[in-house]
Amino acid sequence: MYRIVYSSVFYLVMPLVLIRLLIRSRKAANYRRRISERFALTAMPQNFDKSRQTIWIHSVSVGETVAAAPLVRQLQEKYPQIQLFITTMTPTGSDRVRDLFGENVFHTYIPYDLPGATARLMRKIQPTLLILMETELWPNLIHHCHKSAVRIVLANARLSEKSAQAYRKYSKISAEMLGKIDCIVAQAEADADRFMDLGVEKSRIRVGGSLKFNIDVKPQQEQSAWFTTMQDAHRRVVIAASTREGEEVKLLAAFELCLEVYPDLILLLVPRHPERFDKVARLCENKGFRIDKRSKNLEVESQAQILIGDSMGEMLSYYSLAEIAFVGGSLVDTGCQNVLEPAALGIPVVTGPSQFNFATICAQLESVGALKTVANELELADFLLQLLSDKALQQQMGEKGRKMIEENQNALPNLMETLEPLIEETIGSSEEKQG
Repeated sequence: MYRIVYSSVFYLVMPLVLIRLLIRSRKAANYRRRISERFALTAMPQNFDKSRQTIWIHSVSVGETVAAAPLVRQLQEKYPQIQLFITTMTPTGSDRVRDLFGENVFHTYIPYDLPGATARLMRKIQPTLLILMETELWPNLIHHCHKSAVRIVLANARLSEKSAQAYRKYSKISAEMLGKIDCIVAQAEADADRFMDLGVEKSRIRVGGSLKFNIDVKPQQEQSAWFTTMQDAHRRVVIAASTREGEEVKLLAAFELCLEVYPDLILLLVPRHPERFDKVARLCENKGFRIDKRSKNLEVESQAQILIGDSMGEMLSYYSLAEIAFVGGSLVDTGCQNVLEPAALGIPVVTGPSQFNFATICAQLESVGALKTVANELELADFLLQLLSDKALQQQMGEKGRKMIEENQNALPNLMETLEPLIEETIGSSEEKQG
């Protein structure tokens, strides 16, 4: 009954969903492309083989896709007879699937969580196992998989207190949905406790750690001459990575204070969403800063104070240029972005107070002295100036972060320990049917 009400409401608001999609497409054209995939109306590629076992992995966007990468590679290596089908919701997530895996996986957008669209995709791919990354919980998706005897694993699961409160408001729907999940592999004890508070049996939860600790710090592609030029310039660089709407104004205020002491300092500013690249560049120019852009792909302007990192898939290369990293989404209330990448490179990390997307990881890094939380732009400027004047402190913070990540590489084997019996069970069942 609850799912019927949910589906009816979803159908009613679908025109608004499509209008929002078109509005977003004005800034990012990819949102209006491949719309048929969002209703599961496209045909599968000719080389998709229904007779083979299919594992379906859903990762919402870039962060979840990157976190899933070591899992995907492990599954491909251990089970070459199985084909992998990966869905995302965003164009940037889709692009990252192609960048990371090329044609070695099948990929579409996940359809909207409507009964008809979900059922259509299920008939097309006939998965034996669904792996949901982090906390992507959709009632119709989980219902149809459960109804079709598809095993469901919530992997790398995190549940902030804010999200848990939202699920509690709809406790009956949440309990029914969570009850159909075979296993939840939580990132931390706090996440597991919140799932149990929502009614999940303790026997169906295990704490496995975060896959985001499994970081390959080598850039995905060979660095261009632009990065070489930057390294040869020997300019001091502070990066502000994955910044969000309303955050850049605060960062520029902090940077301006730093320039008074270190006039040759460069701010490498990398907005979170590509549709905001030009807007952020204009903001910097309107504030009187001299800027240059990565997209020019030329030698860096020697007088530039701010470099706009307006490219995708080069974040590790950007981080490699910096001596200090501010991780965005944290001076505005969007929950922070991935703090582990700069830490893995041995760079001291600074964030604002909004950290709910990475609350456990931020707390772990801060507890060992690898990360500093600042309350506002004034505290940010003060701490940046402290770090810029103290190379020894920079090195200490960086080494502590790198060491902590090296000591937390067990998430992937823990997850595989959960998945392997389920995969081998479905392989065995398939072979019996064929026999």
